[in-house]
Amino acid sequence: MSALKRIIRYIHGTLDFGLHLYPSSVSKLVSYTDADWAGCPDTRRSTSGYCVYLGDNLISWSAKRQHTLSRSSAEAEYRGVANVVSESCWIRNLLLELYCPVTTATLVYCDNVSAVYLSGNPVQHQRTKHIEMDIHFVREKVARGQ
Repeated sequence: MSALKRIIRYIHGTLDFGLHLYPSSVSKLVSYTDADWAGCPDTRRSTSGYCVYLGDNLISWSAKRQHTLSRSSAEAEYRGVANVVSESCWIRNLLLELYCPVTTATLVYCDNVSAVYLSGNPVQHQRTKHIEMDIHFVREKVARGQ
């Protein structure tokens, strides 16, 4: 019963919260992503997060602990890149169905040089074989200019 009261108090206290979307002359998708490496002291799993902007408006965001252990900071960051690329593709398809297609490629900003290198490098290395699915997914979107 106390949990129900807590939920009702939360809803009552946040009734005025919401997203404010403003008109923008820019209609391109821009995404930002970041991740820590082995940040959880108990499981050593990494946490990654992203935010996606349509023009000047924040339209999607997430921060989650990754499901698998990452062997390097580049791997943790790259899994974050794969997550935001997947979300950006979903948003692009939604906008296409709403007759508001995005004509330019989505920009994805990541602060890890190795993860950026993996996005465009066609050579598969033995050290990155275990994240091959994420690498191929992102590489395909980069090649298509999405």
